[in-house]
Amino acid sequence: MSREVDDSNDAFDLTVAASDAPVWIVTTRVDGHRAGCLVGFSTQASIEPRRFLVCLSKRNHTYHVAARAEHLAVHLLSDESLALAHLFGSETGLELDKFEHCDWQEGPHTLPILTATAGWFVGEILDHTDFGDHVGFLLAPTAARAPTPDTPPLRYGAVAGLIPGNQP
Repeated sequence: MSREVDDSNDAFDLTVAASDAPVWIVTTRVDGHRAGCLVGFSTQASIEPRRFLVCLSKRNHTYHVAARAEHLAVHLLSDESLALAHLFGSETGLELDKFEHCDWQEGPHTLPILTATAGWFVGEILDHTDFGDHVGFLLAPTAARAPTPDTPPLRYGAVAGLIPGNQP
């Protein structure tokens, strides 16, 4: 049953938080420079053709690298990936090479693929859309590794208290 909240912004925030959507890590590489961040705003945007929308904060170092990229790697985290979520959500690439603190391998289009994630896909960036404090990147998948069956994803509720490391 829903509850009354006086402020529509608060009610919106509580409604979205209640959905407890999965969180993702996006990685990219441009001119030999790797970047990656935790992402909370994302969704499949089309079934056929397959499309995925991932939104990056304009304040995030990864956004500035991704704005020059042709491809992004999008990693689904398992519920056992909290440490990885903290690394990519609470640290900034301006101060720390996150990839020195986790396992990864070079994947399609020389993108860094995080090996301790449930699954991942690489997408070609088809378009960018400004949504306010975030920019949406519309992706067409070009490569992927599926999660094992019954792998529970890490959800927003597990990382809601993180202090972002995105202050460039």
